[in-house]
Amino acid sequence: MTETVELNNGVTMPRLGLGTWLIPDDAVAAVVRTALEAGYRHLDTAQAYGNERGVGEGLRASGLARESVFVTTKLAAEAKDYASATAAIDGSLTALGLAEIDLMLIHSPEPWADWRNGEHYFAGNLEAWRALEDAQAAGKLRAIGVSNFEPVDLENLLTHGRVRPAVNQVLAHIGNWPRAVIDDDRAHGIVTEAYSPVAHGAMLNEPTIVAMAARYGVGVAQLALRFCLQKGLVPLPKSTSPAHLAANLALDFEIAPADMATLEALRFADYGQDRAFPVYSGK
Repeated sequence: MTETVELNNGVTMPRLGLGTWLIPDDAVAAVVRTALEAGYRHLDTAQAYGNERGVGEGLRASGLARESVFVTTKLAAEAKDYASATAAIDGSLTALGLAEIDLMLIHSPEPWADWRNGEHYFAGNLEAWRALEDAQAAGKLRAIGVSNFEPVDLENLLTHGRVRPAVNQVLAHIGNWPRAVIDDDRAHGIVTEAYSPVAHGAMLNEPTIVAMAARYGVGVAQLALRFCLQKGLVPLPKSTSPAHLAANLALDFEIAPADMATLEALRFADYGQDRAFPVYSGK
């Protein structure tokens, strides 16, 4: 709960955060408040989630000092020009009810309707990136980064942008480990965040993981989160259950090197009905 990672611009970010995808706006405030009471100090939302207002409400209801909680949101994947991106950044500030956002990411290099179809939207991403750079310079954002970016997408920003991305938030979990992306991020001093670190539930019945978690006396989710932490990533688990929220912070154990190797060698990426979502489609 107290560990942080330093981003490449000197901003510190808690090493574990609360994901809020698919938590409705009218329910997320209560979840956020419960999570903050449990000890979370890092909240992750997005324009696409439609719940920024509720996340901000939950933060204010907690009574915590604003500077004690790290808030991330994401620019809509469809905002690929400077004007729309700038307006969307201001829209997030208004929705969250904040004067400053700690971290804002481009949610995807492609609009969701064109996910991984071969077009990288280099020009549009540079326009969106320029809007984030200017918002950071204006004091609206403390750090800026990306999500779902592959090395070629990052290279576009590194070559032509003014500010190096601080974070790349990607789908990463036991069974689906994007080593090339993580290695490229590390080579450029970019922190990799892991969304869906429990594979959106897809690993809960995987025999090897279940057996190993039992051997350590922890739940599958705890094993999955500890794996991400030991690999140097910042996991963003999501839960609405107070018991699970608390359990996801109980990570004071160490996975042995041999077991880490076993987990890293696993391969599975069947997300069942969730394949309908672009990020789980297998593209």
